[in-house]
Amino acid sequence: MRGLAQSYREALARLRVQALLDPDSFSEWVDPAQRVTSPHLAALEAPVSFDDGVIVGQGLLYAHPVILIAQEGQFNGGAVGEVHGAKIRGALLRAVRDKPSAVLLCIDSGGVRLHEANAGLIAISEIMRALFAVQEAGIPVIALIGGTCGAFGGMGIVARLCDVIIISEEGRIGLSGPEVIETVKGVEEFDSRDRALVWRITGGKIRRTLGEATLLVDDDIAAFSAAAGEEVGARPRFFKKRRLTPAISLQTLQAAQQQLSARAELDAEIRDGQVLWSRMGLGDQVSLMSPEQFNRRLEALES
Repeated sequence: MRGLAQSYREALARLRVQALLDPDSFSEWVDPAQRVTSPHLAALEAPVSFDDGVIVGQGLLYAHPVILIAQEGQFNGGAVGEVHGAKIRGALLRAVRDKPSAVLLCIDSGGVRLHEANAGLIAISEIMRALFAVQEAGIPVIALIGGTCGAFGGMGIVARLCDVIIISEEGRIGLSGPEVIETVKGVEEFDSRDRALVWRITGGKIRRTLGEATLLVDDDIAAFSAAAGEEVGARPRFFKKRRLTPAISLQTLQAAQQQLSARAELDAEIRDGQVLWSRMGLGDQVSLMSPEQFNRRLEALES
């Protein structure tokens, strides 16, 4: 299916999996036929899904063996519960054993399920621990973000732990979602109905501008696939980076925090991405640029 224009944002997780990987290469673990569902949702008489909202398995990406994890944002907002989290953790630990070229983590989640909050929070911590084990084994973890839910809550933190983040303009990353911020702080602080504001604060372009995402791609499954394929092909640099990178000292962290604090004081009037883009000399051009042009401009500014 690769090569056809297909919106990543609008596609269900199973279509994303099939279109991302080489044709007929994906083999699913704990598939819907096994009917492993959340006991907590059933106890509350809430709808269940036979895959509990996440697909895990192995396949090939441009002939490279990979393990793929794909959350389904259309089921409970991709929220993490006990079974959902266990499947992700199990797939990550399988990567430690099988040593694939990479792990692809297709994040589409609003955070932890309120139905099973404690179990979900524990699952997030176990996912983080397993992700670190994958990285310690020298296997890159590549996050793909462009679904309807984005990457928020616990999965927003998980996204920032990944080696590479590939995001579309429609993708979003954050800790608390706009609705949560509005509920706690009021509409004056964050109007969740202002969709333009939401994307200027949490969207793919601003995350790439701030260096919080590695690559900005079109809302096209083939574009995500090609970008991930290039990163998987660059796997040796991950080993080199980990061997040569020293442990981060407390003094280094404190210096970085001071730098961020100084930047916040200088740019106190900045409220969203439009002002930041203007400061960088991008202005309104950013909405007219292709992702390739945008990346080249940022690289030129950074150099």
